[in-house]
Amino acid sequence: MVGQSPVDMRDSDANDQKVFIFGVNFDEGRLVSRSLQSFYGIGPQGCTKLMARFHIHNTAMIGALNGRQINDLAAELSTMTLENDLRRQLQDNIRRLRDMGTYRGRRHAMSLPVRGQRTRTQIMTARKFNRIERKG
Repeated sequence: MVGQSPVDMRDSDANDQKVFIFGVNFDEGRLVSRSLQSFYGIGPQGCTKLMARFHIHNTAMIGALNGRQINDLAAELSTMTLENDLRRQLQDNIRRLRDMGTYRGRRHAMSLPVRGQRTRTQIMTARKFNRIERKG
């Protein structure tokens, strides 16, 4: 105690309240929309639909949700295909196209544009994303 400043004595974890949703701890001061969009597979539209379903305002903070809303959100997220399952599904779809030998599958295998973009110039984005194993 002697020689310590008051800042050192304060416990920083006591002030940071966390809310646990679908395996992730979120700060209470974080927006619900940003928290939902942090999951792979939920974009702005999916987030808006989820928040409308559970009557959550666009500017609501995680700390403002009651326990029932948090449990309902967690239950709904557990029924959705998110994160690693969605990444695995994407890889399986690309692998299936490659194994069938379709045009799209061959374009994925060669790291070329898949959806008809030009290849004379502006090919770097396709080279970056159309790798054999898409990371997601």
